[in-house]
Amino acid sequence: MNFTKKQIVLASPFLIIAINFGIAFLFGSIIQKWAFVPIILIEWCLFLFFIYKYTKKETRKKWLQEPKGSFGWIVLALFMGILPLPLFLMHYETLGIWKVWIPWILLALINPWLEEFYWRGLLLDYTRNWSNWVAIFFTSIVFALNHAVFGVNSELNSGITVMISTFIMGIIWGLVYKKTDSLRWIILAHFLVDLFNLSAASFLDLYEKGNW
Repeated sequence: MNFTKKQIVLASPFLIIAINFGIAFLFGSIIQKWAFVPIILIEWCLFLFFIYKYTKKETRKKWLQEPKGSFGWIVLALFMGILPLPLFLMHYETLGIWKVWIPWILLALINPWLEEFYWRGLLLDYTRNWSNWVAIFFTSIVFALNHAVFGVNSELNSGITVMISTFIMGIIWGLVYKKTDSLRWIILAHFLVDLFNLSAASFLDLYEKGNW
C-alpha cells in the first residue's frame, strides 16, 4: 500500500509520540531522570528527517521570512515566551553544575528551531486545506501529547498542568504563524520558554513541584 506525502506527514506525530514514550520507559529503567537526553536527541533526529524529507529548501526559507500582518501578533508570541521568567528567577541556582547547565543551554539553542519547523511549519503547511482552527487544534494537541512524555520520569513534568500550558502555547503560536506566515518570532519565543523554564533542571526534578 502506497501512502501519500500528506498521509505520512500527518501520521508522523503519532509515530514520534509512540517512539518517545518507548524511549522514556526503556531509558528510564536504566538512567532514570536522565532519560530526557536520549528522548530529545532521538526526537531531534526524527524532526530533521521529516522536515528535510517532506519540505523544500524554499519552504524552509519562507518560514523565516519577515512576518506579515500586525505587530501585535509578534508581541503575543513573545508574551508567551516570557511567561516562565518568574520560574527562572526563583530557581536559576539549580543550573549551578555543568551537567545541568550544558544540556539546558544546548536545548534552548537547538530545540526551538526543530520544534517550530516541525510542529508549526511542516504540520500546519500540510493542513492548509483544513480550516485554520481545526489545523491549529490538531497540531496543538499532538504538540502537547508529545511533551507529556517527559512526565514519565519527572514529577515536575507530570500531570495535566504541563499538557494544558503546552497546548495553549501551541494554539497561540499556531495562530501567530497563520496570521504572520512566519516562524521567525515564534522561534525566538520558543527559545525564551526553553531558556526560562529551566528545562534540564525540571526534567531532573531539581526544585519542588509545589513551587511552580
